[in-house]
Amino acid sequence: MAKKKQSRLWRKLHIAVFADASFEQLFSIHLTPFSVLFTIALLGILLIGGVTMLIAFTGLREYIPGYPTGQERRMIMDNMQRADSLIDEIALRDHLINDMRMVLSEQIPIEEWDKDSVVNAHHSISQHVEFTKSEADSLFRKEVEAQEKYNVASESKSAMDTRLEMVFLNVPLKGVVTNKFGDKDGHFGVDIAAVEGARVASVLEGTVIFAEWTVETGNVIQVQHDNQLVSIYKHNSKLLKKPGMRVSAGEAIALTGNSGELSTAPHLHFELWYQGVPLNPENYISFE
Repeated sequence: MAKKKQSRLWRKLHIAVFADASFEQLFSIHLTPFSVLFTIALLGILLIGGVTMLIAFTGLREYIPGYPTGQERRMIMDNMQRADSLIDEIALRDHLINDMRMVLSEQIPIEEWDKDSVVNAHHSISQHVEFTKSEADSLFRKEVEAQEKYNVASESKSAMDTRLEMVFLNVPLKGVVTNKFGDKDGHFGVDIAAVEGARVASVLEGTVIFAEWTVETGNVIQVQHDNQLVSIYKHNSKLLKKPGMRVSAGEAIALTGNSGELSTAPHLHFELWYQGVPLNPENYISFE
């Protein structure tokens, strides 16, 4: 009997608001089970939506357990950029190694390239190409070797030294040699003390085969010369030439600096290579 009274009371529930002085009805509402459930559901949806908007578009999302903070997100982005830079640096070094191989095989890479083209070409490589030797290739190789007997590349070491002594090399930079040539320590050149921004000149006419920034040696430029010589200039503050460009003897190609992790003061690290062998530049150039 009590449950029936409560059910009737619920079906007849009516809420009214009256004025205190005149007892005039100001507001009234008739409640039914459906309207109550609908109101509660609507309020729940609005509450959930409001909380979701606050979390999505305000800084409150950082207080959610497991959500990265602003500093952590910046660290993630920095690590991604560093990883991309390392991949690009590896691509550039691979391109440099290929150029050096061409140089050592008496070929001169004259095409002009830049960092973006090398990186894009590196990412576009999807398979490894393998070459097999044929009988015709072996015969051609023997013929070339027979012709190369009279080439400069087949001369003795003394003949090479005599040939180099007859070549006039311009001074890349006048100054005091602070660190001499020494294969024992892996120092394949000489260090010449200089002020920041001093003019660096090419020792001979040739083609720029590399002009890029590296982590250890900073801004580096390399020139391939017609007489199988390669000159290398490291730790520059600015490079004035690009790969593929022809330069004249004595022409400015860079400005001295203190770039790279291995540099402690403004100077020029100069290397001279002949057929893949490092030479002591002081045997051929007077820097003072």
